Amino acid sequence: MQWMLWTTSTIIFFAVIAAMLIGMTIWQIVVPTQERRGRIIPMRTTRGDRLFIGLLAASYLCALWITLIPLSPWILLAVIIALIAVLLRWG
Repeated sequence: MQWMLWTTSTIIFFAVIAAMLIGMTIWQIVVPTQERRGRIIPMRTTRGDRLFIGLLAASYLCALWITLIPLSPWILLAVIIALIAVLLRWG
């Protein structure tokens, strides 16, 4: 049986996802969300919905980036952070 290799990058990735979920939960408890229609996503969504859509978009973007663009993954990280921030703010 082969086990998953937990590298530093893998641990950081899952820790960041867990921190985002914990942060969103605390934010929801302190300031309950209201559904709103965004400028980018043309349907009524909550903060959690927009975060989920942002994470899905980031995973597809990451797969396309690795496949098609031979640039640094640090640029990809900056693009993903900007994408999620834009979706949470104006999505």
